[in-house]
Amino acid sequence: MDYIQGKPRSQIVLIESSMEEKIEQDNPVRLIDKFVDSCKLEELGFTHAKHAPEGRPPYHPGDLLKLYIYGYLNRIRTTRLLEKECKRNLELMWLLKELTPDHNTIANFRKANPKAIKLVFRRMVTMCKRLDLIGGKVIAIDGTKLRAQNSKKNNYNQRKIDDHLAYIESRLHEYLDALDIADAAENMGLDPEIDKKKIQEKIARLNDKKQQYKKLEQELIKTGQEQISTTDPESRKMPIRQNILEMSYNIQTSVDDKHCLPIDFKTTNNNDAHAMGNMTARAKSIIGHNEFTTLLDKGYHTGSEINQCHEMGVETMVAIPALST
Repeated sequence: MDYIQGKPRSQIVLIESSMEEKIEQDNPVRLIDKFVDSCKLEELGFTHAKHAPEGRPPYHPGDLLKLYIYGYLNRIRTTRLLEKECKRNLELMWLLKELTPDHNTIANFRKANPKAIKLVFRRMVTMCKRLDLIGGKVIAIDGTKLRAQNSKKNNYNQRKIDDHLAYIESRLHEYLDALDIADAAENMGLDPEIDKKKIQEKIARLNDKKQQYKKLEQELIKTGQEQISTTDPESRKMPIRQNILEMSYNIQTSVDDKHCLPIDFKTTNNNDAHAMGNMTARAKSIIGHNEFTTLLDKGYHTGSEINQCHEMGVETMVAIPALST
């Protein structure tokens, strides 16, 4: 029995179906297309929504926004993968009308429009409310730790700075004592056993480091923060598992229970313990009433935060952490 045969690659097609015919009517890319076209991108603050007539024209922000929404829905997160998919993915070819922006253009679009993209997310939530896809009865809130680029070595708190300064002071005393011994030997007409020039260079380097740590200390005092990160300034050291700390961000997300749709998110550099009140207030603003119940795990069990929810009139169910014995 013969196998099912494909078409010869060299065959010339005289009458080919259009791109429109290759995408089903219920394909989600059609919803993305209609949704973005309904958004007033200039009012949302997208760059290049209006541009000067002279010079090389940019990509329309609507096309790049469609590309990003498609990437979010299909878990295509990196700009290089999005660039590759534009050249081989039939759905994206239809959605972008066969445009193929490079990864730098895609990355610069996200970098230039963070606030506008957040407003698009809110616009989508509003659309889901109108379509009765959001129940507004039960909201689950939880956090997800995302690792930052900052290393733990380049993260400082007051204790760490004090330890570094104490070490520098001890080394400075050792080097200064060595210089005193060398000077005394020279005064007695003896050759010093150490290289004074090298020691002086080490002392200068230690003093430079000392000034750097003093500057970090002053910044801690000025900002009132408990930590400071030098590579990724907004990242913080957080527990991601039991007894394991990593440099991270904490992404707080609120999800409606009717169709498990996310209605809100917020990137923070604090632990869950201080997030419940703010995220509940944001959910109340989005839903438009306080007649809902919030569900949270034991990491959110903080008296002051529970009191905030009580004052807003929102029923809150939060797990009670086990007491230490």
